Amino acid sequence: MKFIPLLLLFLVNLEFAFAQNIFDQNNLTAWCIVPFDKLKRGPEERIAMLEKLGFVQYVYDWRSEHIPTFDQEIKLAKQHNIAMEGVWLWVNSQVDKTGQLSADNQKVIDIVAKNKLKTTFWLGFDNGFFEGLSHHERVAKGAAFLKYLHSILTPLQCKIALYNHGGWFGEPENEIEIIKKAGLKGVGIVYSFHHGHHQINRFHSMLKNMLPYLVAINLDGMDLSKGQILPIGSGKSEKEMIQLIRESGFKGRIGVLGHRDDEDVEVVLRGNLEGLKKLLELK
Repeated sequence: MKFIPLLLLFLVNLEFAFAQNIFDQNNLTAWCIVPFDKLKRGPEERIAMLEKLGFVQYVYDWRSEHIPTFDQEIKLAKQHNIAMEGVWLWVNSQVDKTGQLSADNQKVIDIVAKNKLKTTFWLGFDNGFFEGLSHHERVAKGAAFLKYLHSILTPLQCKIALYNHGGWFGEPENEIEIIKKAGLKGVGIVYSFHHGHHQINRFHSMLKNMLPYLVAINLDGMDLSKGQILPIGSGKSEKEMIQLIRESGFKGRIGVLGHRDDEDVEVVLRGNLEGLKKLLELK
């Protein structure tokens, strides 16, 4: 009879250990490190930097000028056993629409296909995409584009995660509604702290609603009285928010932000890694 209590204790400890592990180095993902880098590293320098800092995966964010070296970067990352966990895909309402992608977005997808890279596209929309529409019209338009993109990426064995980049689309409730309207399975959500400063006070309830869809959470210093991009550990609210994540059962990736084009991104990432470590050590 003593076996059952011991088994329960083991399972509790195992669950606690897993909760701790989502913040281990091998689950941390570097984000916003390509266009945001004062040193403007190329693929070789960037992969070397990630290895130096101990990252085993990252998400590739890009601008038009980075597309010519994207193929090279995919190959280098693979050679160095660094997973390209995600690829940024930004919907510009001036050039992207349901049924037709911009030339840049199409090139990026073609390069992913050429390299047979199985990754997740982090999908963001500019505010103009939903401008002038009612809430229900916005949901329908978002769902239609999602289904269109899904039809392109599914044959490539790639997934989609909606990215909260501010505005109407940046509200998790609206993202969830779009996913449900599209009726697609396996579509996720990426939640970035730095686009959610105005949501700090309701993060607890949002986290609960997002949890079935969440594939990644990108951390930032969180403080309503300060700027948008803050070092982890410099704000008033991120410690409590991180504790909520630890207790939630979240099992996805934890993103560590670069996102400073006026600084060496290695310095920014290192500072955030150190800030996260200190917060996790605090009781």
